Amino acid sequence: MAWHWIATEWGSPERWRFEEYDPPAPGHGEVTIEVRAAGVNPADAKHLAVTRAGAELPAAIGYEVSGVITAVGPETETVTGPVAVGAEVIAFRVIGGYATEVTVPAQKVLRKPAPLTHAESANLLLAGSTASAMLHAVDARPGETLLLHAASGAVGVSVLQQAAQRGIRIIGTASARRAGEVRRFGGIPVEYGEGMRERIRAAMTEAGVEAIGAALDAAGTDEATEASLALVADRRRIVTIVAPGAAAEHGFQASSGSDPETARYRDAVRIDLVEAAERGELVVPVAREYPLDQAPAALRLLAEGHPGGKLALIP
Repeated sequence: MAWHWIATEWGSPERWRFEEYDPPAPGHGEVTIEVRAAGVNPADAKHLAVTRAGAELPAAIGYEVSGVITAVGPETETVTGPVAVGAEVIAFRVIGGYATEVTVPAQKVLRKPAPLTHAESANLLLAGSTASAMLHAVDARPGETLLLHAASGAVGVSVLQQAAQRGIRIIGTASARRAGEVRRFGGIPVEYGEGMRERIRAAMTEAGVEAIGAALDAAGTDEATEASLALVADRRRIVTIVAPGAAAEHGFQASSGSDPETARYRDAVRIDLVEAAERGELVVPVAREYPLDQAPAALRLLAEGHPGGKLALIP
């Protein structure tokens, strides 16, 4: 028997239940994974907070895991090729990752990047593919400078690394406490808060930047929206992952994994992200690990907004 977290009613993670269950044996095109780490993401709680069209209860929780294959169904191959029992893998866009063991479609499974721990690997693809989709949405180009809001967050840190690989400079807003994290990954930090727009312009002058080519918003604040609109002339080159209402009001882009075209892009970029991690070009800062049975505590910390890196649940 295995254990997993399920939601039997809508609401906060405090209402979830940690229960024993029997994972199904893998069928055609499926594998069973012994979970070594589950990634913790805002969507884990957000998608179960209130009733959603098409969503039903009870619902298993968790979209991203890293672990070891314990069983392989017939005629099964993962995204990165054939797989056998004992292989270390990651899985992304699955259902029920907050578990000790889970059976998932093999086309959501890739080899685990060897340089990363299981806790890091379990947090690679959701943030990494979101970051890549944001850069893709604004047609980010080598040699230009972009404005990135919430640059020290999980998605922001991945944007910084992926932009650097493409020869793109980033001016990134963050708290003063997190400025060093922005510098660590090649960005130019600017403190958010009153006067932020003037500080961005001062950073541009100091860096010899004449114009901001595009803006990427992972913060969702009015301040971020106002700065993006003031500094980027072409609203098609502004994208947010957290403020769809502002995007609709002001005519810029909102990127979401629920959009079919964005979901296809995120799936297509998975192998590139794994290969970048294998080359040591993409790292995943992990702030804290929690025992699997303390999932609500991990999500409480995440809800505070400043965990200082990714969080992982360890069975």
